[in-house]
Amino acid sequence: MRAAQAGDEEAFREVFRTVQPPLLRYLRVLVGGDGPFAPDAEDIASETWLQIARDLHTFHGDGDGFRGWAATIARHRALDHLRARRRRPTAELPEEYLTELPARDDTEGSALATVGTQQALALIARLPKDQAEAVLLRVVLQLDAESAAKVLGKRAGSVRMAAHRGLRRLAKLLESPGAVPVPRGPSKRLEKKSAEGVTPAGASTLKDMR
Repeated sequence: MRAAQAGDEEAFREVFRTVQPPLLRYLRVLVGGDGPFAPDAEDIASETWLQIARDLHTFHGDGDGFRGWAATIARHRALDHLRARRRRPTAELPEEYLTELPARDDTEGSALATVGTQQALALIARLPKDQAEAVLLRVVLQLDAESAAKVLGKRAGSVRMAAHRGLRRLAKLLESPGAVPVPRGPSKRLEKKSAEGVTPAGASTLKDMR
C-alpha cells in the first residue's frame, strides 16, 4: 500500500487486480447484475476507483483496511445510484446485536464452494439485503466483522448474525431442487474487462472469491 500511495503505478495496478474482482461482485448484488442495470455495477466500480486514486493519499492502514475503505466508498456510491433510480434497499435491520457467533459451518462452506461464481451471486442476491451484504463483505471481500460493520454502519455482532443467517439460508437454497440457476455466458464487455484484471462471471468458483 505504501508503494501505491507513493505513486508507484505497478503497485497501484496490483492493488486494483486484487481488490476489483470481489468489489465488482459486491456491487453487482447491490445494484443488480442482470437486465438493463447490468452495466451499472461496472460504472460504479469505475467511479469508485477514480475516487480511490484521488484520495489514496488520505488512507492510513494496511491491505485489510484498504479493502474495507474501498468497500465503504463503493457502497456509498451504490446507494446514491439506487436513490437516483428510486430503488432503495428494502431489507429490515436485524434486532439482535450479538457479541459473538460460532464460525460458519464447514458443510455450508463446502456446499457453496461447489457453485460457480455467477450462480453463487445469483443465490446471494436472493437473500435479504442485510444478509447478502454481510455474506459478500465477510466471504467475498474477506473483511472481519469489525471492518464489515464499519462499512455498513452497524455493530459487529449484527454483521456476524446477518452473515451467519445468510450462509445458513444459502445452504438450504443449495439443497432445494433446481436452486442453482443455469449460468449465462459472460458478455463481451466482461470478456474485455477480464483482460484488464477483472474476473468474468462464471469463470471461477466461490473458493476463488475468498
